[in-house]
Amino acid sequence: MPNAVVTGANRGLGAEWVRQLLDDGWAVFAGYRNELGRLTTFENSNLTTHQLDVQSNESVAAFADHAPEHIDLLVNNAGVADGRWRNLSEIDDAWALEVIDINALGPVRVVKALYEKMNHTTLTKVAMISSLMASIDDCEMGRSYAYRASKTALNMFTVAMKKEAVADNITFVILHPGWVKTDMGGDRAPVEIPHSITGMRNVLASRTLENSGEFVQFDGELLPW
Repeated sequence: MPNAVVTGANRGLGAEWVRQLLDDGWAVFAGYRNELGRLTTFENSNLTTHQLDVQSNESVAAFADHAPEHIDLLVNNAGVADGRWRNLSEIDDAWALEVIDINALGPVRVVKALYEKMNHTTLTKVAMISSLMASIDDCEMGRSYAYRASKTALNMFTVAMKKEAVADNITFVILHPGWVKTDMGGDRAPVEIPHSITGMRNVLASRTLENSGEFVQFDGELLPW
């Protein structure tokens, strides 16, 4: 039975990752920050949960200690929004730094802590949940300064990590889930959560060491940087 680790798994996209993976016969180790949320609704012996604060090295280390010894898939999903600041005068620099810490450095902390459990003879896949808002080429409206910057930084961290991870049989993919009906995306979003996750899983199925580090939308479209 393959092992998956999912962060930010208690609601929204993360919870649907867990549901679909469990339904397909995966064992899932799910991280949540404060409350179990939707994870309490999954009655499955293949699900294990553990508290995780991606801003804390101590919490990430404890999470990694309890994770399976052999990891086949890591979904770095934990993240926050920034309030969608409309102009420079609205930027809160303390909160901006926290957004960057959670969205960019948090996933790096998780990869670093779990690396030895992902480094084995079979291919391990790492999904970094980013956003089209990370694209510098696509930044036509501006706004959401910290969120955009945090996801752009995440993309660069991922491309840098994939350079050395290829030698350890680990492939990365940077995923844009689409504009999804979540707490962050809102009710006007056109993409339903299950459709987004199904699409991202299809993208994952095509991952190899040769295409590691690509920036891909949930429907398979390659995105501009």
